[in-house]
Amino acid sequence: MIPNVSKVSIIGAGHTRFGRLSQNLEELITEATQEALADAGVAAADVDAIFVGHFNSGLVSDGFPSSLVHQADPGFRFTPAARMENACASGSAAIFAGLNAILSGQAETVLVVGVEKMTSRSTAEVTTALAGAGYQNDEFEASLSFPDVFALAARTYAERYGDPLPAMAKIASKNHMNAMKNPLAQMHRPMTPEQANTVTEKNPVISAPLRLSDCSLISDGAAAIVLTTTERAKDFPRAVQFKAAVHVSDSLPMTGRDVISFEGPARAIGKAYEQAGVTVGDLSFAEVHDCFTIAELLIYEAMGLAEKGKGAEAIDSGRVLAEGSLPVNLSGGLKAKGHPVGATGVSMHALSYRQLTGQAGEMQLADPQNALIFNMGGAAVANYATILSRRD
Repeated sequence: MIPNVSKVSIIGAGHTRFGRLSQNLEELITEATQEALADAGVAAADVDAIFVGHFNSGLVSDGFPSSLVHQADPGFRFTPAARMENACASGSAAIFAGLNAILSGQAETVLVVGVEKMTSRSTAEVTTALAGAGYQNDEFEASLSFPDVFALAARTYAERYGDPLPAMAKIASKNHMNAMKNPLAQMHRPMTPEQANTVTEKNPVISAPLRLSDCSLISDGAAAIVLTTTERAKDFPRAVQFKAAVHVSDSLPMTGRDVISFEGPARAIGKAYEQAGVTVGDLSFAEVHDCFTIAELLIYEAMGLAEKGKGAEAIDSGRVLAEGSLPVNLSGGLKAKGHPVGATGVSMHALSYRQLTGQAGEMQLADPQNALIFNMGGAAVANYATILSRRD
């Protein structure tokens, strides 16, 4: 838990499209950065520190991406910049570094960029690169891809609570439909629950029982946010305040922990509620880490939307739909918006900032007040939960 985090606000955001893009890593960083600075109305020379979320793991040859941010504006020259990596939560790791820099007094204004370039590699190469975020000192775990890991979770869930596949299909459909209203999303293709729940040539089994429709996308993209003190944010036309920021890490090996209990996510989210002084009923919407549809189902339970083993109730009741009382993944989520690994955590915050400041276009809710963001690295290993609110 980061103390006094309400003293930091977001005052601007930038976001490229997600998908199979022609831009290289530098161009993605530059586009998101320039848009975030323009949106905030902040000059590059006024930024005190830069933090970049970037997983890489051999996906691109650029091993020093923090230095590439300086290409976006000559005013960045000599500004300290550092790369943060924490698997699929690298973007949130960069945000937390920015929060700490401001709260420690080392910086007043911080730029955070999340970025990944993945589609220049084959699906097999990307799968292998991502698998490096699993535990390597156990022969069985080292042999698993992340589809294998979450397929194991789905099978375990079925054995303990009953078949989750119909609920997972509804989650896939929901996120595809939400992405239709997000012009930045990678996938603009509607999908019915019946289509998602049926194995076909276009929807094959990837790792039993996971189908292609249960898996997030291989994506390119970048997102950026500008952070400053909440006091200074009063001088800017738009601002969203942090009310909670919690990072919980669990052990990397899956041996010795229950793969579907999601103890790390539940602990991070619960502590975030406590810090912000809210309950799940106070949330207007949530952006959560649906790397696989079974993960979103388990996050419903970790959020307190349903009891253990009853996550399907959240989607069956309509509560998490766009028109429900607590929409989840209005952006389309990782499933349909896309999942450029290092960009994901920053994207969640950038789009939540836009939602809370009335800039979400067709995705816009009527009167959003509070948002939960949950970004996860590995199989519930690195867990970051934040709560954002419209400024007081």
